[in-house]
Amino acid sequence: MTKPDLGFTYRSRKSGEVQVLHRGSVASTLRGADAHDFLAEVSSCSSIDAQQLMARVTGNYKRGNERLAAGHARNRR
Repeated sequence: MTKPDLGFTYRSRKSGEVQVLHRGSVASTLRGADAHDFLAEVSSCSSIDAQQLMARVTGNYKRGNERLAAGHARNRR
């Protein structure tokens, strides 16, 4: 079973920054050591793992409580 594409891409800037995009919009900008570490890690990942890495970098990842949240009273409409 493969994980679906989460819609993340990234681009390196001349300044050394790395912009992580989600569906074409900038979700996060990495600078300095964070940018360097990200590039080193993403270069050794498969495309599926790279999607998960970018989700973690931006903070946009599943926390495991989605089922519980769906059943909460404020979400039942």
